[in-house]
This record gives sequence, structure tokens and C-alpha cells, in this order.
Amino acid sequence: MAGQPIYILADGSQVTRGRDAQSNNILAGKAVANAVRTTLGPKGMDKMLVDSMGDVVITNDGATILKEMDIEHPTAKMIVEVAKTQDDEVGDGTTTAAVLAGEFLSKAEELLKKGVHPTIIATGYRQASKKAVEIVKSISIDISRDDTEALKKVAKTAITGKGAESHKEMLAELTVEAVSLIGEETDDGYVADVSDIKIEKQAGESVGESKLVKGLVLDKARTHPNMPEKIEDAKILVLSIPVEFKKTEMDAEIKISSPDQMQMFLDQEEKMVKQMTDKILDSGANVVFCQKGIDDLAQYYLEKAGVYAAKRLKKSDLDRICEATGATNIQDIDEITANDLGSANLVEERDIKGNKMTYITGCREKKAVSIILHGGTQHVVDSLQHAIDDALHVVAVALEDGKVVAGGGSPEVELSMRLGEYASSLSGREQLAVAKFAEAFEVIPETLAENSGYDPINKLVELRSKHEEGNKRMGLNVYTGEIVDMWENDVIEPLRAKTQAINAGTEAAVMVLRIDDVVAASPHSNQAAPEMPDMDMDM
Repeated sequence: MAGQPIYILADGSQVTRGRDAQSNNILAGKAVANAVRTTLGPKGMDKMLVDSMGDVVITNDGATILKEMDIEHPTAKMIVEVAKTQDDEVGDGTTTAAVLAGEFLSKAEELLKKGVHPTIIATGYRQASKKAVEIVKSISIDISRDDTEALKKVAKTAITGKGAESHKEMLAELTVEAVSLIGEETDDGYVADVSDIKIEKQAGESVGESKLVKGLVLDKARTHPNMPEKIEDAKILVLSIPVEFKKTEMDAEIKISSPDQMQMFLDQEEKMVKQMTDKILDSGANVVFCQKGIDDLAQYYLEKAGVYAAKRLKKSDLDRICEATGATNIQDIDEITANDLGSANLVEERDIKGNKMTYITGCREKKAVSIILHGGTQHVVDSLQHAIDDALHVVAVALEDGKVVAGGGSPEVELSMRLGEYASSLSGREQLAVAKFAEAFEVIPETLAENSGYDPINKLVELRSKHEEGNKRMGLNVYTGEIVDMWENDVIEPLRAKTQAINAGTEAAVMVLRIDDVVAASPHSNQAAPEMPDMDMDM
């Protein structure tokens, strides 16, 4: 049976081997990086994304763009994961991370064409990544948690370029105050969990009308207009079950043969609802928040008792209420006790430009913080939310780590030069990989210059010249084209934004380089499957 091919894969499977597999994967990674490259920096362009339902998203946020794009290629998805991880860990720098990962692959491709083995490149890249993190830490700057001015600069750097420049001073103040309120010292150090900050969007009014509320803001009104608009010294009951008579879980048939039986049936329904509301009132609650529905009759009884109630709340909002007020999420009305109630100084309904919202202030936990964002249109408010999200994350990271770096491409130029020097001290082929890794960082200042309308080569040469003189904080002012001190120009980023981008980009590039075969299962369709290369096994 010598030479007889044996097929071990299903008919229609596709196999790509060796250099072809590597080239295809690198091409896919570069394509994703190029898709977001033009959005980098304050002068980066926006992307309009239209989904299958016709919904439009306009943004220059790398993570949002890659999340909304319908990407199929498995390697391309790995670059998307780099941006997603960067977004989760730092909140900003997603475009930088994706562009760096693409450039690492591009430089590796040059070495592959020269015959350098992928394993050698991977080893060199990991070595260079470790050294790069050491270098960027050495040029970082310590800031204290009381340095609100530095934190505001970090927030403004994240907000710049996201359509809110005219109000970035006010938004930066909101951001720093909000993060400072939810931050706390723990056994593991200082922690600021931005998920404790609730953001509510309201189209209408100007961005300048946005404000911070020390408490919770819910996009819900009272269930009945006769209920009190304001409850002081609120005793809050949180329910995840409906306040209405129980319906059968399957189709049921009830036979009523006389008007008396009909009345008895209605009376029984009313009795069940009355019993439920009595148990709520007996607990001492004067505010009820329900995840599901509240029967009209129940609303009547609650309104007569002077109780404020809101229904159809999101599960996430109920969790926030419980955390902020100390309430227990009740699953069974029969189990309610006074100890299950949360407390707040004030619960009231406010009219925000025709939209009624519930405010819970004076909560037990100081970490209850909300930000209400305003904007002329829904697209403006959505864009503003992306900006404020990034700002909240970077300020939280800066507070937790206490270390920042200058921006404007200055860390990348310094990394490129210092890593280049490090590469020349190495022996063996890994030196080639480290040198290419160093060159890859130049893509960031080049892209910043290109997106701002300047010659990227000229600006890179100017930047290198300044850094060789020992000016480690010199970067590109994208508005004037001058090479200036980024720290003095208030362009500051958290250290973690750089270290995370380096580590995630390196790991993605190494993972792609180590793939030499791609075996794709046949698609489930009636179309003829493409021809499959023989996988010969001599017997």
C-alpha cells in the first residue's frame, strides 16, 4: 500500500500548511491593525459602523470598532482579543495595542522571508517584551492619590479625540471626583472598581449640563402618579418577583357557570394581591423596587399607604441598589423581614427634560455614584459615554498603580531606541528578532504624525534626535507639529496602558507565529466543498 493516500479529514476540510499558513495569518492580523490605525490619536478619524439591523455607531474607539465589526478569520479574532483585553484591563489604549500587535507580525514576516525560524523570532520577542516592560517602568513617573491635577490630566488625555474636547475640563473633574469616591484601601492595596459608577445617558441639553450625583439614578418613574414624589428616611424593599396574583405555569381552564362564581373568582384574586401588599407594608417599607410587574390593584394599595414604587428594573440596577443601601434581594414575599430593608436619606422622582427618573441619595455606602451625561443627539451621548468610560478606567488604573508616563509617542520612541541598543548587546539570531521588535514601536509616533497631516519620517527623525539628547518625555504635539515635552503639555497616560499593550501584543504575535498548519472544517452548506490537499501516510 506504499504511496496510497489515506484521508484522515472529513471531505471538504481545508488545510493550509507552512509558509502559506503563516503568511495568511500575518496578513489577517495586519488587516485588523490597519482597520483601526487611522483612528489613533486626537486627530484620528472616526468610523461609521452599520449593523444588520441598520443601527449606526460612529466612534474612533478601537475596542468598539473591533467589537462591532463582523470578523470571521480566526487570527483576526486574536487581534480583536488583544484590544478587548486592553479595554478590560486599562480602558484606553485599545487602538495602540491592536496596531502594535499588527506591527509585531509585520516585522516578524520580514524575518521569516529571510529564513529565520518562527521559534527563534518567538524567543526573541518574549525576551524583548520583558526588557521593554523594564524600560517603560524605568521612565514612569510616580503620582500621589491626592494629586488631583495630575489625575485630571490623565482623564483629559483619554477624553481628547473622542468628540468632547470642548468640555473635557468639566468631564475630567467629574471623572476624578467619581473615581475618588468609589476608591478604597484593601489588603491588596488601593482598589477603584469603576463598575460601581452608574452612567445614565440623556439626549437633549448640552454636554456641559452633565453632572455627578452622589447616589443612584434610575431611568424609572413612579408606577402610579398619585404616589408620593419624595420619600425621606427611605426604607427600601427590593423584589425580584412580581407583586401580582400567581398565574398558572401551563394552560388551565376554569369553568364559571354563574355570576356569583365569577365574583368569587375576582374576590379571590383581589384577596391574594391584598395579602401580598399587606406583607410588604408590614415590613415597614416605604419604597419598593421591583424587577418584574406590580399589579394595578397592588399599586392602588401601595399608593394609599404612601409608598413609592418602581417596577421593571434591570437586574444590574437591583444589584446596585442592594449594594448601596444594604437591602436584600427578596425572592419570596412570605420571607420579608425588617432586616431585609435597605436605607437611604432620600428617594425622589425628578423630571429631567421631560424624562422622569428616580434618585436615591444619602445611601449607606459612599460608593454609590452616578454620572448623568447630556448631549445634543443620541450619537453625541453614545460617543460621550465611550469617552467617559475610558477616562474613568484610566484614572482608576492611575490611582491603583500610582505610576504614569508621558504620551504623544514619547514612550514608544524611547523604547525603540533603548531596545535597539539592547539588541546590539545580544548574540545569536534572537538579536534580529529583538531589533525588529524595537523597530515596531516606531509605528505609533509615525501613525500619530500621519493622522495629523505631518510627514511621519521627518517627525520620527526629529523625535529620535530629541531623545538622543536625553529628553525622554519629548513627543509630538499633533496640533502644532512641534516636538515638545509631553509632561508639560499635560499629555499623560497610566503606565499600565503601555505595559498591557506590550504584553498582550507580544503574546498574540508569538501565538500566531507558532502556527504552521491551519485545518478548517468544511462549512455546513450545499455548495461544493473546495479541494483538499492529500495528507499522505505511508503504510
